[in-house]
Order: sequence, then structure tokens, then C-alpha cells
Amino acid sequence: MISFHNLTGNVFKNGNLTVKGLELCEKYFREVGQPVFEREFGSLTSRMAVGLVGDGSECYGYDDLLSRDHDWGPGFCIWLDALDYTTAGGNIQQVYESLPGTYKGYKQRLTSKWGGGRVGVFEIAGFYSGFIGKYQPPRNNGEWLVLPESFLAAATNGKVFHDPLGDFSKIRHALLRFYPEDVRLRKVASRCMTAGREGQYNFSRCVRRGEFYAAQYAETKFCADIMSLAFLLNRRYAPFYKWLHRATKELSILGDFLYHHILSLIAANDYHVKSRYIEAISHTVINELRQQGLSDLDSDYLPDHGPVVQQAIQDKKLREGNVWAA
Repeated sequence: MISFHNLTGNVFKNGNLTVKGLELCEKYFREVGQPVFEREFGSLTSRMAVGLVGDGSECYGYDDLLSRDHDWGPGFCIWLDALDYTTAGGNIQQVYESLPGTYKGYKQRLTSKWGGGRVGVFEIAGFYSGFIGKYQPPRNNGEWLVLPESFLAAATNGKVFHDPLGDFSKIRHALLRFYPEDVRLRKVASRCMTAGREGQYNFSRCVRRGEFYAAQYAETKFCADIMSLAFLLNRRYAPFYKWLHRATKELSILGDFLYHHILSLIAANDYHVKSRYIEAISHTVINELRQQGLSDLDSDYLPDHGPVVQQAIQDKKLREGNVWAA
């Protein structure tokens, strides 16, 4: 198993940014962008929504000094309805691009090859479609079920600085209400199955067979799925894997426990120690399932609880579906 103990000397010590990217972008809008747009477009400004939402560490508040080498710096999103985007979007984009690139000593945003389209002018429907595949929140359980958690996290992160009409925020708030309860339960049930299978079952078997790649994968999959389960228990969308562990620490339920136990798990050199961490994590999560009334089963094996959680689903189609798939 990989140990990170001997790597700590090379870990980038980012310290704290004097100004976080999200804070910088809001100040840039209010002090630089907003006066220009009000002068150039008058009342149209009252129909714009402005903020910073989507891909990028700064949208989660996780940016550090290392983040500044690409897709970081003064900038913001402007969201318009379909009519305003068609009639004025091009002009607004031109004015946006004419704004000063540097701000209070912070260099112009350096856009990477794959980082384009994160700031500038967007149609509201097109912006949300890029993350959730449609211009409005899902209308039924089936539509909710197929949306990746990380896409929903990216569509609802960051901050809206200005939205007089509320059209952009209306969709945002609908998404932030989280999955319908039946969909949440289906996902909780599935994570019980997959996390338990990889951590409590496959990990030790792979080690005993000398299949160390498979064991490493089982350990990583266990960590990812148990953190996803914790997000579901907190009714929050789990972000992209790069930020998943960091974001777990912020969860009010299980967050601090999982954050530190997963660190200890991945740093351990002995697979017996790793197995003990996996069991401790699994047992604590099972206790939380019981506390939330999701399972009353007397078992320390996570996959035993998946079918119990699934039986509470009201939607017959979801309840009778494959408990492993969600």
C-alpha cells in the first residue's frame, strides 16, 4: 500500500491567501465591473445576474497559492435570460473583455487550454445545461438519479453577487434543496453496498491474494464511497474527487471523524492496521444510519444495511431497482 509519510517533506506549503479568489472576484465586480455595466447598459443591469459558480478551486473556496498558475484571477460570470442574451449578450461580452485585466496587484487571469468558458457572459439555461444537462431542475426521480453528485456540486457552489430578477437564483435554490428523499435513500443504500463491498470484503481478500493493485483500488473506492455516503447523510452534494476529502472535513455529521480516519487509513503501512481503520469507519457510519432512523439492523457489515434503507423508498420503481446501482 502507498504511504505518504515519506512525502510530507515535499508537500506544497500553501499557507493562506491574503485574498481568496471568490472574494477577489466579488470585489472586482463591485468596484470595477458594476459601475461600467451600469454606465454602458443602464436598466439592463437590473436584469443581469452576476457571480462566480462552477469549475475551479476558488468556487469552492479551496484555492491556494498553487492555484494561481492557471484559471485564477479577477473575473466573474454574467447570466442573462434567453432574450437578453440574444439581443445584448455579444455587446456585454465585449464590454466585459474591455475591463482591466489586473486588479489591486493581482495579475490577469491566465486561462489554461481546458479552462476557457468559466467566466464571461452566459445564457442562464445554457449555463445550467452544461452541468445538469437541462435548463431547469430535474422533474422526476429518474432525472435526479442520473445526475452525478459532482456536477450538482459545481452547479451550486460559489456565490451569486447580484441577481435583482432572481431567475438564476431560482434554479440554484431548487437544486440546493437537494435530492428528493427517495433518490437520497436509493443513493444511501447503494453507497452502503459498494463501500462495504470494497472496504470490508474485497480489500483484505485482495491483499491475501497478493493482488496489490486491486487492494489499492478497493481501499480508494471505499474511501470515495464512504465520503459520498457522508455527504448524502448531510444532504449535501459531494464535489469532484480532487476536493472530496477536503470538503468532507466541513460536514457537520461525521465530517471531522472521517477526514482524520481516512488520513490515517491511507497513511498506514500495515494492511491489518488499514483493516482496523476500515472497520472503525464502517461501524461509525452504521451507527449514524441507526441514529437517523435509516436502519435498525444489528449488523456491523455495511452491505447488510443497504436493502433495509432501500425498503423505506416510497417510489415502487426505485424501491424494487438494483440496490447496487445509483
